[in-house]
Order: sequence, then C-alpha cells, then structure tokens
Amino acid sequence: MLETKVKAFLTHQAFSLASKKMVIGVSGGPDSLALLHFLLAEKEKQNMRLVVAHVDHMFRGQESYEDAMFVKDFCEQNSISFEMTRINVPEIIRSTGKSSQIAARDVRYEFFSKIMEKYQYPWLALAHHGDDQMETMLMRLTRGSTGMARAGIPFSRPFASGTIFRPFLGLERDDIQEYCQKHSLSPRMDPSNEKGIYSRNRFRKEVVPFLKKENPHVHEQFQRFSEEITSDETFLQELTGQRMNKVVTEKEEDKITIDIISFLEMPLPLQRRGIHLILNYLYKEKPASLSAVHIDQIFSIVHHSQPSGQLNFPNGLHVFRSYHSLSFQFQPNEGESYQFKMTGPGMIVLPNGGEIRAEYIEREIPTTDSNTALFKVSSLKWPIIIRSRKIGDRMSIKGMQGSKKLKSIFIDQKVPVQERNMWPVLTDKEGSIIWLPGLKKSSFEGIDFAAEKYILFTYQK
Repeated sequence: MLETKVKAFLTHQAFSLASKKMVIGVSGGPDSLALLHFLLAEKEKQNMRLVVAHVDHMFRGQESYEDAMFVKDFCEQNSISFEMTRINVPEIIRSTGKSSQIAARDVRYEFFSKIMEKYQYPWLALAHHGDDQMETMLMRLTRGSTGMARAGIPFSRPFASGTIFRPFLGLERDDIQEYCQKHSLSPRMDPSNEKGIYSRNRFRKEVVPFLKKENPHVHEQFQRFSEEITSDETFLQELTGQRMNKVVTEKEEDKITIDIISFLEMPLPLQRRGIHLILNYLYKEKPASLSAVHIDQIFSIVHHSQPSGQLNFPNGLHVFRSYHSLSFQFQPNEGESYQFKMTGPGMIVLPNGGEIRAEYIEREIPTTDSNTALFKVSSLKWPIIIRSRKIGDRMSIKGMQGSKKLKSIFIDQKVPVQERNMWPVLTDKEGSIIWLPGLKKSSFEGIDFAAEKYILFTYQK
C-alpha cells in the first residue's frame, strides 16, 4: 500500500517528517491531491505544520480557476491554510518566448518561494513520483544531457531559503491511482496531460509502458540508478574541483585561464567536468544555445597542433588559446555605452530592447516592485539621466548606510557578466544614482505623505 511504500522510501533516504513545517504544492490532480491527503493523515502523528500553495496558470480559463476552487474547498474542509495566485502564463509566453512548461514552472516555483518566506516554513513538498523520474531521465538521455542532469529528479535539493523534497519518488502512477480510489478522492484532471504534442506525454504513453512490461518494478531500478549517478557525480565533481585548483592560472569575475599541459594530465572524465565548472562559473545561467558541440570544440582547440586559436560562444564568451594557455573571457564591447536624458514624463527605448517610462502620479499611490520606482517630483534634480554603467559607479541603497559599488550589486544579484554593460542606470542632474532598475533602489525613492506630486518610473525588459 502507498503509506508503507512512502515510509520505507523516506527511511531509505534517512528523512523524517517529524516536526516539519512545510508548504505543499497542490494542483488538484491525482498526484498532488494524494500527497496532501497522505501528509494530512500524518500531520498529528508527526507534529507537522502544513500550508497548501496553488497556482492558476490561466491556461484553461474557467476550468483552471475551478481547479483552484476545488483545492481551496478541500483545504477548508480539512482546516488547512490555503494560498493561491492567478498568473497569466499565456501572456508571459507571448512576451518572453519561453516554452509553456518552462514559463509555468518559473512562476510556480517563484510563488512557492514567496509562501515559504511568508510562513517561514523551510520545506516544500512536491508530488513527483517514480514514473515522472523515468520520463525525466529518458528525456534527458535522449537529448544528450550530461553529468548530474542524467540523474533526473533529486529526492531533495536546496530551494529558496529552504529545501524541496519529494516523498513519492518511490511510487509508480498506479500506486497513486489506487490510493485515490481507496480514499474516495476525486482529483481534477488536466486534459493537456493527454496531448501527444508534449514530448513528456509521448514518453509516458509509449516508452514507459513498454519498459513496465519488461519489468513491472522498473521505476525502482530507475530510482536506484538515479541515486547511484548522484553519488558518483558528487564525488567526481569534488575531485574535479580539487584538480582544477592546480590547473587554473588566472581567475576573475569574467575571465578564467588554465594551463593546458596540467589540464591534459587530468583523467578525461575530470577534464569534461572541469570545462563544465568553468562555463557554470562564467555564465551563471547557461544559455539554451550552449550545447555539447561547444564542449567538443574546446577539446579540439586544446588538442590542435596550432599554438593559437579562438572560439566564439553564445552571449559573447570568447575562448582563446595562446601556446599552453587557454582563456575563457567575456570581452566588453566599447560601443555598448549609452546615455539618454529625461526632463519629465515620457518613454526611452534602451539599446537592449527594454523601456523606461515616466509618468506623474497625483492621486492613488501605486504599489511598487523592483521594476518600478516612485519619487517626489520636488526632490529630484532634473534632468534624469539614463545611461550604461561606468567604472567606479556607486549608489546609496535604500535602508542601508553608506554606498555600494554597482559591480558588487551585479555580482550579488547574479546578473550575467554579458548583460551588465547594457543594464540601465538612472542618475539625477548631479550624477547621483537614484535607481538601478530591477535590482536596487536608492535612499531617494519612496513615499513621502507630505508630497503632492510623484513621478513613477517603470522598467520593462
């Protein structure tokens, strides 16, 4: 039965539910509803505190809203705290070009993070199960994933200010369906799960059933394989880090240089992981266009008989070979600097395609976020300058004493190196930085109830 399998799996993972404060991601489907029901049954015995988080992605209009109301009603009937949000993911897809699955996942996890912070609950429980694990590992192997990615879905991993854990990874989909029937649960069904246009659904309907015919317990073999890969990869990555410390001859924020001779003395499995470590460090977030082909190109230039060569990678990363040195570096483009002037309300289109808008506010004061900033009109020293960053730029940050280098802010906020030269900086007439859109606000920003007139700046990427 499901309860026995889950408890055995948690014991295998050396994980205890006792006294956990957790957010549970619940869509209303069979998997998440079964997880919520299981944790509710354990709540009193394990002294747990629970809150449910639901995201309406607005893909299916009234139908998806009814999913949210279903989860809300279930929580009210069981005296469980419920939090939800409605986010127009189709609009996000249109404006960003993200795939539907990635866009939905991004907003969902962002909301989960907010709820964990709101309640100060450090655990996030998600309902991924053994069939999900099989589908994920097969998909990643098919498209050529390497390293830790081949291990699929981890049982637990750090997330936001806490940890995600997945107690159902030891189950298969049939276990969950039987549990829902046994306990008279009536989960909501998402018709998109039946569409063959998604590659995951094709694996689910065609590949996984074939494997289960070969071995009814194949999901357990995949989970075991996942844990072995994770263990092996963790060891190899630690070993790679130790060896790379002796190979790297220069390391800066936007540049790493290695000694080719020392690098080639490393075993080939560590060489490949060493290249990935370098790219992870420089890119922060790897672009989707970076592929295994680029890794192969690095090995080609390392083994080439010519003493020099150059590769151009996505987002402006350049790889240079000079004799026995190989350098990875983002090279700033001197032509990227810009400066605009605003003397009042209006709009500026930035070279990176973004926009800065300014408008007067005289009545209702709006709620601001990181992409908006509110100033008393009388306190600003006009004109307002919108420009690219300069060497030595510093700003006073709202709520903090003293000032901080923009370079440090970019590092703290994990802004990719290749984006920093184009990031807009707003200053007043005297050059004081009043706002770093999307990142930090200065001490000049905010509400003064004695003010009669404000100006609202909005940044749109």
